[in-house]
Amino acid sequence: MANATRTQPSRPAGRPGPRDRILSAAAGLFYVEGINATGVELIASEADVSKRTLYKYFPSKVNLVEQYLAYLREMVVDPRHAQGDGPRERLMLLFEVPQPGGGRLRGCPFHNAAVEAASVMPEVAEFVHTQKKAFAEAIIDLCRDLGVDDPDRLGHQIALLYEGAAALSTSLDDVEPWVVARSTVEMLLDQTREGR
Repeated sequence: MANATRTQPSRPAGRPGPRDRILSAAAGLFYVEGINATGVELIASEADVSKRTLYKYFPSKVNLVEQYLAYLREMVVDPRHAQGDGPRERLMLLFEVPQPGGGRLRGCPFHNAAVEAASVMPEVAEFVHTQKKAFAEAIIDLCRDLGVDDPDRLGHQIALLYEGAAALSTSLDDVEPWVVARSTVEMLLDQTREGR
């Protein structure tokens, strides 16, 4: 009788499994090259797996894009739980000015996915809408924690400044929109403190 216990094939110590390698490769390629411009053959090659293995873990490219975005969502720190000494500091952490020298500014991967998937992957657009709404709600919650009179309005203003800075800095490949957005948020927060 054959041994009923099967052992998993060993992999080199520290080397991620195929699924993680595929997601990591997809994350890098989708962000830099774009979702539509990146084929599954290239992702499989980057991840050092066969196309068959890729499709075993991700039955379609839409599924891979959704999992990529879920993977990114797990890596994003909820602004409410950021390392800061209170809601104001946590809000300001959102507006840290990117340091130049890391290559071209690519902007928000969720926004990029929404633009690329607009007509061809409606499931992805829905995922992005949910993410963006949750992000705005987190900002509103921080404004509520500040005790401002109208946390919904201020939260939406700050979310708009964040999204605008991300989009404009990408379009211009310049960090200046982040500098302007940061000073504008500081001004808005100072005004709410003065009004109390």
